This record gives sequence, structure tokens and C-alpha cells, in this order.
Amino acid sequence: MTRERPLRVLFLTRYPVEGASSRYRVFQYVPHLEKLGVQCTVQSFMDTAMYRMTLQSGHTLKKVWATARAVLARLKALSKWRSYDVIYMQRELFPFGPPVLERFLKKHGAVIFFDFDDALFIKKPSRYNPIATLLRSPEKTRDMFTIADCTVAGNNWLRDSARSEGGKAVTLEVAEDTSRYRERADVEPDRPVTIGWLGSPTTVKYLKLIQEPLQKLASRYPDVRWEIIGGNEFTMEGVPWVNTSWSLEGEVEGLARFDIGLMPLPQDEWSNGKSGGKARTYMAASVVPVCAGIGYNLELIRHGETGFLCKENEDWYQVLLELIEDKAQRERLSKAARADVEARFAPEKQARAMVDLFYDVLEAKGATHE
Repeated sequence: MTRERPLRVLFLTRYPVEGASSRYRVFQYVPHLEKLGVQCTVQSFMDTAMYRMTLQSGHTLKKVWATARAVLARLKALSKWRSYDVIYMQRELFPFGPPVLERFLKKHGAVIFFDFDDALFIKKPSRYNPIATLLRSPEKTRDMFTIADCTVAGNNWLRDSARSEGGKAVTLEVAEDTSRYRERADVEPDRPVTIGWLGSPTTVKYLKLIQEPLQKLASRYPDVRWEIIGGNEFTMEGVPWVNTSWSLEGEVEGLARFDIGLMPLPQDEWSNGKSGGKARTYMAASVVPVCAGIGYNLELIRHGETGFLCKENEDWYQVLLELIEDKAQRERLSKAARADVEARFAPEKQARAMVDLFYDVLEAKGATHE
């Protein structure tokens, strides 16, 4: 096998660029892969309108119609599958049904990568759509571990879970582009400390896990500013949250207002599957991450050096209290966090690792590359 011509890769994502998992696991790599000579084609199952609809309750008939159109669009993209050296599935081809088409492609010689960064083999109900809950199939994810030529996991726990099911799996940690965020200059001395949370309506509920320490802090420090980006109209008694709508541009502007970023998670198996996206984004934006001490967060954050890891409510309270009162500590940690992300998670570095992985799998399979 030679590398005389560029690889041709069909990336099949679940979401458009607005969806964090697709944006971080595929879209951000495309320009860097193309610089490395990879010919990239990206097709998303959901378009922007459908993605926004899925974050809302109701609209069942519209969602059914949008799904039907999405299926047709995906089938059209796959009609030329033989034109590609690699088919890279960011999650499964369709969010429902058995992996019939995946098995067909594998049987007829397609080189398949299956990418996931959540514990999709654990059944978790949809907050907005009970039909989606019924259609979700952890067994399908387990099937994909053995169908795919290579499973690409967001962390080692996910990788090991795939291997335990008989799959060939590797870890590719998510890249983070610090150039999106300006380095934090010295803030105005009279600017209030801002504690923030960034995410989606499906995960903002986790703030309720640390409601007690947040209420105590809001009462003790009435001048602290509290902001949520992307959580819709979330409220919490005793904490004056400012809700800001999410957008790609707004995310950058909003994080520039944050001093401290929160990432609470439940202490369960689902959280072990999380790949640290929220925490890494805080770090890249020079925001001090204060996160649940579970799963990949334990590998990502050096406690007391690049952020903090908490388990009990008292941990959250004491850490946040110290950060509110100690500006010098906030500045030290924010700089260290950003430097750590720059060194470990540069997109160019991770894109090169992805290209090497493509060639390794193609060579191991003896696939032609003409």
C-alpha cells in the first residue's frame, strides 16, 4: 500500500456543526486533515433546523418528517461509498434500527471507523422525545464495536468498554483550538467575579446536583455574577442565573466573561463515558474549571494546578469560596490550564494522529489504496 495519492474519507456525523460532539469529533479536524492531504467529505444526519427542533419538546410530526428526509439524505451520501477509502461514522449511521446497512458495507469491503464519546451502550432516556427513547438501542452500539474495523473512543474507559465487547478500539482524545479564545488580560479591578456554566438544555439539569453549595455562595457573595450559556431558561431558587443563548460566536464572547466554569456530573457509569469537553473548553478559554471528580476529568485536570475536582457538596463550596476570594489563584490556574491544553490537545497534533490511524487500519486490513 502506498501514500501516493490523498486518502478519501467520508465523515458521517450525527449533528451539524452546532452539535458539540460532531463539532469536536469531526468538523474541527477537517481543515487540518485537508492540509495533510486528506480529501474530506462531511455529511450530517441532522441539518441545523432539525438539530434545533430536537432540543425542543413536542413537534412530533415535524420531527418524524425531518427524520425521513434525513434518512434519504444519508442514503444518498452512501450511494457512492466505494469512492472512499474510509467511512468514518461519528456514532451510528441512523439513530434507530439495527445496523443492517453497516453490516452490508462491511461485508462488501468498506473500511469502517466508529467514533463515540459517550456511554451509548447504556440506555438513557431522552428529555425531549419519548419516541427517541424507545428507539435508542445500547445493543446497536455494542454491535458496532465488532462491525467496525476500528472504534475511536473519546477516553480510555470507553475504549476499554469497546474492547471488552470484542472490538478493536483506540483512544483519540478530543482536540481543543485555543486560538478561538483570546488570552485573558488583567480584568478590571471592579468587575464582579463570574461563575458560569456552558452546555445544552439536556445537561443543564446537572447544576441541580450542586444546588446547595451554589445557594450558600450566592447568599454569602451577593456581588458574584452567575451565567448560563445554552441552558434555555434554567432557574434555581436563590441563585440569580443570567441565561444566555448559545451560538458559536456567542460561546467565545460568553466564556470571556467567565472566571470560573462549573462541570457537575452524577457519580455513575454514564459520567465515566464523558470525555471532558466542557472542562477542556473552559481551560482553553482561560477559565478555571471546577468539575466533578469522576472519569476522564481525573486524567484531564491536575487538582489545584489546572483546575479543581470535587465530589461532595462541601468540596464544591470550599473550592468556589477560595476562588471567589483569591484573584491571584484564579489567574495562576487559568494560565496553567490554557497552557496545558495548548501542549496536549492541539488540533494539528490530533489530526496527524487520526491520519496515522487511518493508514494503520488500511494497512492491517490489506485495503488497496490506488
